[in-house]
This record gives sequence, C-alpha cells and structure tokens, in this order.
Amino acid sequence: MRVIRLLLIFTLALPLAAAAEIHLPNLLSDHAVLQRDRPVRIWGSGNPGENVTIRFHGQTLTAQTDPIGNWEAWLKPEAAGGPYTLTISGDSTTTAIERKDILVGDVWVASGQSNMEFPLTGFTGANPAPMKDSEKEIAAANHPRIRLLIQKKATSTVPLTEASDTWTECTPETASHFSAVAYFFGREISEREKVPVGLIDTTWGGTPAHSWISPDGLADANLTSVFEDAATIARDQGRADQIRANYAREDAAAQAAGKPLPSHPRVPTDHGGAWTPGTLFNAMIAPYTRFTIKGAIWYQGETDSDAKRAPYYLRVFSTLISDWRNQWGEGNFPFFLVQISSFNSPAPGWPVVRDAQRRTLFMRNTGMAVTLDVGTPNNVHPPDKQTVGNRLALAALATVYGEKIEYSSPEFLQATTEPNAMRVWFTHAEGLTTRGQEVGGFELAGDDHKFMPATAKIEKIGGSDTVLVSSPQISFPRFVRYDWSGVVTTFLYNKADLPAGTFTSE
Repeated sequence: MRVIRLLLIFTLALPLAAAAEIHLPNLLSDHAVLQRDRPVRIWGSGNPGENVTIRFHGQTLTAQTDPIGNWEAWLKPEAAGGPYTLTISGDSTTTAIERKDILVGDVWVASGQSNMEFPLTGFTGANPAPMKDSEKEIAAANHPRIRLLIQKKATSTVPLTEASDTWTECTPETASHFSAVAYFFGREISEREKVPVGLIDTTWGGTPAHSWISPDGLADANLTSVFEDAATIARDQGRADQIRANYAREDAAAQAAGKPLPSHPRVPTDHGGAWTPGTLFNAMIAPYTRFTIKGAIWYQGETDSDAKRAPYYLRVFSTLISDWRNQWGEGNFPFFLVQISSFNSPAPGWPVVRDAQRRTLFMRNTGMAVTLDVGTPNNVHPPDKQTVGNRLALAALATVYGEKIEYSSPEFLQATTEPNAMRVWFTHAEGLTTRGQEVGGFELAGDDHKFMPATAKIEKIGGSDTVLVSSPQISFPRFVRYDWSGVVTTFLYNKADLPAGTFTSE
C-alpha cells in the first residue's frame, strides 16, 4: 500500500512539475515580429525563484521569477532584420526553449468591427459581401516579411494575459481569412519602407466602441452614457439568456420524445456578452498590452450610429484612444482610424459619428482615412478595401515614416461669415476639385440651427482653396455642414485624390 501511495503521489506530481517549467506566451511564438528600435519586453512563467536566461541576436539577459513564478526582461532596441532565434532556459529546463524565424520590424494592431474584420475572402452566408479582386489578391499574398496573428473572438469579465493564437507567415492560406484592410495597410508599409511588418487582427463585427475600452478606462472617464447603456444591455442579455434556456428545454423535451427538434426564432438582442462594456478589451486587447507595438489602426463606428450612442461617440472614442495608450505605456503611439463610409443607414447618427471621428484628430499622433467615395449605399461592407488600407498607410507613411507625401483628405479648419454666405477654409486642400461635378453636399443654418440645402463654389483666396456657401433661405448664416447624410454622392478632392469627409461647424 505504501508503494502504491508513493506511486500515486509521484504520478499526480508529474503534471504540476511539467506545468512549472519555463513557459512563453503565444505572442512569442515562431514567426513573431518584435518591434524595432524600441526596448522589447520578453516575459513568461516558471518555478518561483527560478533563474532564467534569455538569448536573442547576440544579447544575453537574465531574470528571476517572482514568488508566483512570473518573470520578464527587456531586450535592448534592435534594428529591423532577421530571421533570428529566441532561446530561453531556466533552472528547471532540461532542453532550452527555442522560438525560430523571429523578425524585427514594425508591429501594428488592427481592431474594430466588421469592416476591419472583413477578410480577403469577403463575407459569405446570408448577407454576402464580396471583396474587390479577392481571388487575385489572395493568390498574390506571399509575403515572407509580413507576419499575421488572428485573435479569436472572446469576452471576459477580467483582463486576460494570453493571446488566443500564434504568429504565422503571410501566405495565400493564412491571409485569406485575415483582415483585408490590415493586410493592405501592412503590405504597403512593408513594401514602401522595406521593413518586416507584424499585423495583429483583433476584431468583432457589430460591436460598440465601449466594449473595447478597459474597465479602468471607463471608470476614469466617468462615461455616464456608457453606464446607462450597460444597464439596458444587461437587461436585454438577461432576456436573451432566458429565451435560449427555454429553447434548450424545448429541444431536450422533443429529443426525449423522439420528435424532430422545433424551429426557433432568432434570439433578439443577443450579443453574446460582446456589447458589455470592457469585455472585448479584457479578452481581445489586454493580452497584447505587454507586447511592444508601433501603433494601431481602427475601423468601427457603425454600431454607435444608434441615436442614443452617436451624440456621445466623440467622448467614448477619444477615451478609447487615451485608454489604449495608457494600457500599453508607450506614450502617444500612432493611432489611425477610418471614417465610416457612405451607406443608406436607418440610424440617424451616421453623419454624427463621422463628424465625431473627425474631431478626434485633435489628439496627438492620430490620422483619418476618409472613405465616403468608396461606399456602397446598399451594403454596409464596401468591397474596395484596397483604397481603405492605402489611405491608412498614407497617413502612416507621412507622419510615422517621414515620407514627403500628401496623406490627408481636406480637413475642415474654420468657417467665416460674409454677406449672405459663409466661407469654408481647409487644411490639406491644395488643388480642391469636384472632378467635374457640381459642388454639392453643403448646408447652411442660422442661429436657429435649422439647416437648409445650399449652393457652393470653389474659390482661391490668398493662395488657399476655399468653398463659398450660400442659400437664399438663410439670410444670416452662422453654421455650415457638409455631406450630412448616410449616402453621399458628391465629393471634394485635393490634388492627392483624397476626398473631404463629413463635418459640421456647430
């Protein structure tokens, strides 16, 4: 019996000993990209008090695990290059851990809802949305210097520490289900800058911005609108859970009686927890905040065009940007966004969200890709993701990589009053043109804030391209706005063929 007990103790102890050996997170897998020109954190776990040795491209570092077995060390900044091998060993390691084919380059996080999630294959199923030149783009997606990581959809009530998957090389097979916008952005950066690029796709269609903000960030910003929304979401989710439970009981009863399973209507307002404030940050962003990055690209806002969310989007979205920067602890890293496109939306807040997105450009190191001219009125998922990725890349190439190119759409600067008219001034508006169309999309309002359609014309004043806006219905105009509708059919381009986005001077 004593021998049996000893064998049992030894057998039970084996998994515990194995689990305590040196462990590396998924982010530090084969094929990973480490951020160039910055200190890079390397971390993991092991036995408490264990000595750990890290070797990478001529660097040798040592660390010791803390009382609960966690350890970390920082690589000195490395120039772009590779492939290299990352080697980790510890007191308990019988064979050193090796992570091979590691590149040093630029790491970008791509996040948002379905237009960022939209893969190179496009969307299929009940509501199909094809991608422009999908088969051609997939076939050409062989880029050894680009690496991809897709975070699986998940929610959590607490911040998680582990990414859901590991890095892969960019091949037609791995790229086909990857974010098309992120892929085109990364391809442009890699080809123009001759640098390895790592892309992290962490997206979930149909989700509001508040789900992607950390609980601490939400609390610090005191976002009353989000907390009120959360109560409604919790109530609706509770109802959805109850309906699902009823369906399960009906299915079980039918199965027990040998009858066919009954058909059930779609569960209403069931977001699977993805709308609960903070849950997507906890599961899909928090695991990456220890990983050194170059910046982030973001395409979201359609869900927040709801009448009760749109008025607060500027505050919510600017909170998200600040929160991510705080969570990563890398300063005001570059954050580039896509202004939601032209679409025949039933939601009244579609242009409100667009204008809120424009207003976030007051934050440092931000940029915006305007996509009004590539939208599709009857499909919220435009097929032309190449243009979107390219315009995001232009912002990065100019402001991050220092290329001397025009990178921004015409941006509203101010509106000044003239007799019976208003003059709109822009930045980035050299060569302002409508490409042969009438100048359209402008409206004027007086002190009553009631907007009326207006006529407009492009005029050069003192070397600046401006737009003079007038309306016989508004004798004393005070406010002007542009493309304030879901579907947009008139566009103002600068000399770089970048269109002006929705704005209001209110």
